[in-house]
Amino acid sequence: MDVILLERVAKLGQMGEVVKVRDGYARNFLLPNGKALRATKANKDRFDTMKIELEARNLERRKDAEAVAEKLNGQSVAMIRQAGESGQLYGSVSTRDIADGLTAAGFVVDRQQVVLNHPIKTLGVHVVPVTLHPEVEVTVKVNVARNAEEAERQARGEDVRTARDEDAEIEAELAIERAEVAAELAAEEGTEG
Repeated sequence: MDVILLERVAKLGQMGEVVKVRDGYARNFLLPNGKALRATKANKDRFDTMKIELEARNLERRKDAEAVAEKLNGQSVAMIRQAGESGQLYGSVSTRDIADGLTAAGFVVDRQQVVLNHPIKTLGVHVVPVTLHPEVEVTVKVNVARNAEEAERQARGEDVRTARDEDAEIEAELAIERAEVAAELAAEEGTEG
């Protein structure tokens, strides 16, 4: 199906372009969301009369998105989740979770604006893009941790998984040293007797 785009659509085209898309994509997404019109003679004439209004509305939305982008860019949101010792989450962090976290932080973000190719399933700080407008994209940091203390440590730059591994290594080294000292003491007692 040929459609006339009423706004810029990522990976498809700019406002005013006539593009060929699959029928289902046009019927289920582009047309109902007001992002396109069917490419008929009547709609082409209608678009020509609406073009100035659409460009003005697009410019206004873009300015609003840029104002929000200045505040939102680089923000960090903490997600507390249960995870195993290896850092693998028992669940996952989805676009809805990130959008809810940003909304709680005082930003109006819809889950469709969060660009996440697959859910986050590991602990750590993840950089996630957020598309506020087709022409305005920012990144936010999603800090996934087991608790608030761990989130603070991760925010400072520590890798919590490695820190736990290092703690285990130190404990193992101390146990070996204790065993060696105990063996030396036993050997000394055996030679004295």
